[in-house]
Amino acid sequence: MEAFQNFDEEQAVNIIANTFQDDAVAYAEQYKCTINPMDKIIQLHEEKIALYERMLKEKDEMMSRLEKLLEK
Repeated sequence: MEAFQNFDEEQAVNIIANTFQDDAVAYAEQYKCTINPMDKIIQLHEEKIALYERMLKEKDEMMSRLEKLLEK
């Protein structure tokens, strides 16, 4: 309550004007992405392909084991 009673608009404007630097204003417009989204998509796609290849290899190994068990 005391802060509202002692409020001085001129002091508030001075504080705001002296604390904001050029890079603090309109930060959203100056946003620089540090990663390339397309590179990330390609990386995820390659990881998915590698996973599918490992899964197929495992499936083939399991099938061959099952065939050997059935032959006995």
